[in-house]
Amino acid sequence: MKLIHIGLALASASAVCFAFAADPPVQDAKTTKHATEKSVTALDQPNNQADIDLAAAVRSAIVDDEALSTIAKNVTLVAAAGHVTLRGTVASADDKARVESIASRVAGVKRVTNQIALDTP
Repeated sequence: MKLIHIGLALASASAVCFAFAADPPVQDAKTTKHATEKSVTALDQPNNQADIDLAAAVRSAIVDDEALSTIAKNVTLVAAAGHVTLRGTVASADDKARVESIASRVAGVKRVTNQIALDTP
């Protein structure tokens, strides 16, 4: 009799686990955007000297701007063949625009993709 109860308990547990596994994950606008958009990360930074030098020049220009917040100075950037991608979160639209403007003025930058998000409370 105990074996039947244990068997029924295991069967019920399996059915519950299967039911939860079958439910798709809940997605909101933020998770859907990240799932559908190719996000560039620091790991995408090419390892050739020209791209490393360009990334360093852009980072230096951003860090040297005293009008930027510390958070804005620490955005992620990736430079590849003259294309600079900016990512991260900043506190204001001004910081977002300023980082993009600074990056676009660095010698060797052909295009800037600004994926910086605003940290809105």
